[in-house]
Amino acid sequence: MINVQYHGHSCFRIQFGNGLTVITDPYTKVGYELPKGLQADVVTVSHGHFDHNYVAAIPCKTILNTATPYQANGVTFEGITTYHDPEQGKLRGLNTVFKFHGEGITVCHLGDLGEPCSQALLNKIGKVDVLLIPVGGTYTIDAKQAREYIDKIAPKIAIPMHYRPIDGALDIAESKAFLDLVTDLKCIDFLNGEVVINQDLLTNDKTQIFYLERMR
Repeated sequence: MINVQYHGHSCFRIQFGNGLTVITDPYTKVGYELPKGLQADVVTVSHGHFDHNYVAAIPCKTILNTATPYQANGVTFEGITTYHDPEQGKLRGLNTVFKFHGEGITVCHLGDLGEPCSQALLNKIGKVDVLLIPVGGTYTIDAKQAREYIDKIAPKIAIPMHYRPIDGALDIAESKAFLDLVTDLKCIDFLNGEVVINQDLLTNDKTQIFYLERMR
């Protein structure tokens, strides 16, 4: 069982049943700021841009910002080096996709993935239960590409991120473009920005979309 909280942009707080807490891609200056008081055992940073690497905001023991494997409290972390743009990093450099596995659940945070879907990358990503995927375009894959990744990876649950909310300041798309492309999938809104994921939610044959409103 894991508890997933969405704090906007690409930042999630994920707590495993053993108490280990992970925070992904802490941000600043995106039109809104992180809530006060967040803490973590592990912070993952997909790349070095201000809206993904504001680690000063999160007291933590360990910062992961490379593809070096790591393990803590029975949770394993794997980084996969990818491109931040469709031109093999020429525009925006590299991006690290993080997979972490614990409590029998594999979570994959795609960071600012910008490269087109390829079989080579799909082979590296492998099996995923919960996929945290950017959908806003401009600096990442867009809604259409996100749908392609979801179809190919076939996670049990996909959670959109890196889109522009009403108070957002970055030139990325709103979530509607993505949500309009997944109307054939079951979409569940979590208006409190939080969901507990257990094995019972991972028995579906078709990907479910969990739309988490940002916790403030």
